Amino acid sequence: MKTIEILQYALRKDTGTAFHTIMREVSVPLHQHHGIDVVSFGHSLHDPDCYYLIRAFESPEQMAAVLDAFYSSADWRNGPREEIIHCIETSLKTVVDLRTESVDALRM
Repeated sequence: MKTIEILQYALRKDTGTAFHTIMREVSVPLHQHHGIDVVSFGHSLHDPDCYYLIRAFESPEQMAAVLDAFYSSADWRNGPREEIIHCIETSLKTVVDLRTESVDALRM
């Protein structure tokens, strides 16, 4: 089993392309550098200004520890944080446990 965090973002109008570029080129590589398993990310099929990010962790406790370290790091605070936050109008977060096989099926 893996603990999966699904983030859904409603982005400010017409920021979807810029948001995806920074996710692909800066944020996701930064996540991976910090040991975060990014399962999948991208635009919703129904709206280019809606976006998702799926991350996998070993447990809820490991998720909390890893994300606390990531979001308090200078890499994040001095890196893409402001540009990303500027694009997000609202966000939703769902955390579930899934079988490893199901997580692997979600990978890009």
